[in-house]
Amino acid sequence: MKLLIIYGTTEGQTRKIAHFMEAVLKNARHQVTIADTTADPPSPKEYNAILIGSSIHVHKYQTAVKHYIKKYLAELNQIPSAFFSVSLAVASGLEEENQEVQKITNDFLEQTGWKPMMTTQIAGALKYTEYDYFKRLIMKIISKKQGGATDTSQDYEYTNWDDVTKFTNNFANKASQKS
Repeated sequence: MKLLIIYGTTEGQTRKIAHFMEAVLKNARHQVTIADTTADPPSPKEYNAILIGSSIHVHKYQTAVKHYIKKYLAELNQIPSAFFSVSLAVASGLEEENQEVQKITNDFLEQTGWKPMMTTQIAGALKYTEYDYFKRLIMKIISKKQGGATDTSQDYEYTNWDDVTKFTNNFANKASQKS
């Protein structure tokens, strides 16, 4: 099967997840193309299925991802597709946080008109060593409030790679049944 993975990222964790998905799919003998939405990504019309991912920052997804979806909406709603959302809130384990993330996803999909056959929420990463002083301080306060890591001398990755593998394989199996 010929699959396309499109992603938008702010700090790089969504890119890392997208490339991990690419490796999972290639390992399953699928043909995969991957592209960042800021780098003139290809149209989905030449593919059997598509995965689109974006991270949440300040309650919003990347603008370039939204533009891509709106540009290719008709094609996206005709082929098997899935959306993966990446955020630190998923790692908190707090029901309130998970509900908020799901609401952001639902609102985004409603605003764009895209109807993917699958969606998932993936925990991101806390990259203290890459933040400037003020962002590091803010992220430390947020993390402390949620019972997370506060040692700013290192980074923390919360992505559950087994769950990402399961989601990716599940999507590929469902997509191959539909194409």
